[in-house]
Amino acid sequence: MLLQIHTENPEPRKIEQTIRTLEKGGVIIYPTDTVYGLGCDIFNKKAVEKICSIRHLDPRKAMLSFVCKDIGQVAEYAWQMDNQLFRLLKRNLPGPFTFILKSSNAVPKLLKNKKRTIGVRVPDNKIAQAIVEELGRPLLSISLISFDEQGEDETYLNEPWEINEMFGNLVDIVIDGGTGGSQPSSLVDCTEEPYTIIREEASVLQ
Repeated sequence: MLLQIHTENPEPRKIEQTIRTLEKGGVIIYPTDTVYGLGCDIFNKKAVEKICSIRHLDPRKAMLSFVCKDIGQVAEYAWQMDNQLFRLLKRNLPGPFTFILKSSNAVPKLLKNKKRTIGVRVPDNKIAQAIVEELGRPLLSISLISFDEQGEDETYLNEPWEINEMFGNLVDIVIDGGTGGSQPSSLVDCTEEPYTIIREEASVLQ
């Protein structure tokens, strides 16, 4: 289902509809401040497996991100952050970054794997923020990618109608939040010092 939501003033009724879908184990495609993403409730194992299936990934190895409403929520799932790391996140979030952090003890149990790291995002996008705020916990998410017939060259689709044509039958809701970006978030590894910029795409770290 293609669901159009206002980019600046997301309609509460439509956000609530999206939340009901997520709480029932649904998978959505939604806009961020970079590319469109696949998202689901972090507590629903079958939904997580469905996202990995769509992206042809092994759930035990997939690098999925927690999309959070703010740094406070990030801190619930990350290992204790020192002042330097906190200031880095505060300068750059909300924004087009994914930070790889050491995870709290709850994360491996939550994701049913042995990973001790977590990717976290706080997108500067009102629709994404409204969804996470109403859900009350992070979205488990990964960028939406389309591959060519050989399964090699990847494309970040940014037009909702095109996304719906290609993936609408695989997910429960495709949110139309306008034309998205074509570059993924910049990726920063903060698991050890000095911090490392693994991928600098959407923006430069401050």
